[in-house]
Amino acid sequence: MTEPARTRRMTGAGIVLVFVYGVMALAATGRSFVQIVRAFDEAPVAYTLSAASAVVYILATLALMFSKSDAWYRVAWVSVIFELTGVIIVGSLSIALPALFQHPTVWSLYGSGYVWIPLVLPFFGIWWLATHRPARSRQAAEVAR
Repeated sequence: MTEPARTRRMTGAGIVLVFVYGVMALAATGRSFVQIVRAFDEAPVAYTLSAASAVVYILATLALMFSKSDAWYRVAWVSVIFELTGVIIVGSLSIALPALFQHPTVWSLYGSGYVWIPLVLPFFGIWWLATHRPARSRQAAEVAR
């Protein structure tokens, strides 16, 4: 007998999404490392936020890669929603209270230093997660109907 064909979860848009999250993880990690090593005492809040965004991007990248499992799928949702919340709050505060963010972070001005990718990326992450539930989650949702 032949084995049933395995379906790949990561195709097309999912691969691009994980790639972009990975690039953002590297960029945010590099930026926060340099900021913290060079001048942490000048802007500890801003530089800590850059480090936090790096952790979020790393976690989101891993969670999206492994989101076929229910646990990682939930972690992906939490990390993407946290990212969106962070971008909106830090972006808004950097406009409303510019003295608080004299030194830029990854999420300052809604990620304008990264061509607003930090603002747009979580919306694509939410779309992808909503349309690519793990098999068990899909089955549970169908049973609940």
